[in-house]
Amino acid sequence: MRSAQQILADSAVIAVVGASRDLGKAAHRVPLEMQRHGWRIIPVNPTVDELFGEKAYPTLADIPHPVDLVDVFRPARDAVDVVRQAVAIGAPAVWLQLGIFSDEARRIAEEAGLDYVEDRCLIVERAAAGLTRTSGPTAD
Repeated sequence: MRSAQQILADSAVIAVVGASRDLGKAAHRVPLEMQRHGWRIIPVNPTVDELFGEKAYPTLADIPHPVDLVDVFRPARDAVDVVRQAVAIGAPAVWLQLGIFSDEARRIAEEAGLDYVEDRCLIVERAAAGLTRTSGPTAD
C-alpha cells in the first residue's frame, strides 16, 4: 500500500468526483490548486459540461481514458458507490477528502487491491511533500 504522498507522486491524472463550479467550495479550490501544480484534473459532476478548462463527465465510467487517482468530494454515504465505480474503471487509487470516512469504502478498495486514503486533503499532502508536476515555478 502506497503512502498518500507516494500516490500523488505517482499520479498524473486525477478524476475529481463532486468537483464544484462554486469558487467558495473546497471541491473547486482543491482541484484547481492541484491543476496549477501540474496534475490533469478530470471533473466528475453530472450538472456541468466543463470545469477547470476540462470536459466534465457525469460518472467515472464516462471518462474515456484511464485515471491514476479518484478523488472524492462527496458525503461519506456516497463514498461506497464511488469506490465501486473506481474499482470498475480500474483506477489504482481512491482518495476521500478531509472529513470523509467510510469503513465499507475502505474494505471494498482494499479487497480490490486499490490504494486508499481517507480524511486527508490533496493540497495539504502535496505541499507537505513539496510535490509538483510542473517544470516551472510553483505558486507556493
